[in-house]
Amino acid sequence: MRLLLAVDLGLKTGLALYGEDGRLIWYRSQNFGSTERLRRGAHGILNGVPGVAALVIEGGGNLAVVWEKEAEQRGIAVRRVGAEVWRQAFLLPREQRSGSDAKRHAGEMARRIIDWSGASRPTSLRHDAAEAILVGIWGVLELGWIGSLPREIQRIMSPAR
Repeated sequence: MRLLLAVDLGLKTGLALYGEDGRLIWYRSQNFGSTERLRRGAHGILNGVPGVAALVIEGGGNLAVVWEKEAEQRGIAVRRVGAEVWRQAFLLPREQRSGSDAKRHAGEMARRIIDWSGASRPTSLRHDAAEAILVGIWGVLELGWIGSLPREIQRIMSPAR
């Protein structure tokens, strides 16, 4: 089974793992605290998840290079995406008026994806994990692993979409 790992980049990193059926398998937030710990963490995460065929990263710079190098060593396809790209795909302009609005709406949609996927429900959902979940669903759509958002997720979206 092919897997996609989505990363909301930062020292406080959001991670989301998807199966080729487009369902979320797991998600989490991890505070690496330093670039060196992130380097070791990325290595350990990718070693610990066999079957990752694609890595989608939101963000750039030196931290993205860490993930890209680890992926390259394993033959994993990498795609970088800016927040504005996946937000435009899933959020209305009024839901993106401010960063806090976008994060709140991303959290709401992430919870729907968690429910649809049958993944364990969070007691609290950090914004970096929520954004990794949305980066991941964007990735499985981009790769063509699923043709469109499932109806259960679309229901929360505006009828204009």
